[in-house]
Amino acid sequence: MRRHKRHSHGVTSIDFYACQSRLRRWNGCYKVCSVAVILTVCLVLDNPWASVLVILTMGLINLRGNGVSLCIYLGLLKIPIAFLMLGSLAVAFGISSYPVGSMSISLHWFYLYITRETLIKALQLFLRAMGAVSVLYLLALSTPASELAAVLRSMHMPKLLTELMHMIYRFIFILMDVQQDMKTAAVSRLGDADFKTSCTTFGQIGGNLLILSLKKANTYYDAMVSRGYEGDFPIWEEQKSVKVWQIILLGLYIGVLLAVAVISK
Repeated sequence: MRRHKRHSHGVTSIDFYACQSRLRRWNGCYKVCSVAVILTVCLVLDNPWASVLVILTMGLINLRGNGVSLCIYLGLLKIPIAFLMLGSLAVAFGISSYPVGSMSISLHWFYLYITRETLIKALQLFLRAMGAVSVLYLLALSTPASELAAVLRSMHMPKLLTELMHMIYRFIFILMDVQQDMKTAAVSRLGDADFKTSCTTFGQIGGNLLILSLKKANTYYDAMVSRGYEGDFPIWEEQKSVKVWQIILLGLYIGVLLAVAVISK
């Protein structure tokens, strides 16, 4: 029996932790609605202290409630943090034909400058976006794809979209395993000896992955048809009730965020 792989980062680890999360026993619709409410409040308030509170609390829930280790969680945050830092730097710096602001860098034809106002604006934007990312990670690390698809279907989303989302999500893991096997085989044959060889290996893996993905798609479609697939992809949904204390907890959390935003102004 093939054991499930626990990667240090990536979508496989998200799916793994979603399946073993303590919050998986909570009602899926409640989790989706709670995340939507918290995300909306975080974005609308646009308050750095409220954003910091969201980042800390969501991180604590992901670590304790979803059972994610600190190393894994920081690994998951590396890509969004790098992306948001680059975006924040673009907001922090401005372009001028003459030196202005607290600091300016001459680039012959123009100056890059930074002021206290643009720096504060960039920091607020970074914290606001990180708060939103932390909230979305709460949903991703506590709700398996099948449960999320069932929630979307219960909200009368088009059945075709939910089925495609679920099937594509599952097929990603298959392609990741194939890509990892091909990469391991290429490295064992010194396919990454130098930059030129690495580029050639990357192109060959990409081409082979496209061909294998088409073959595997046909194979898995034939397997589905042999098991009675006729265009309808049923998704099993476990019935989970929403507790009163969970609703009260969400209300208290939103109230605390609003209080922090009002007090910090």
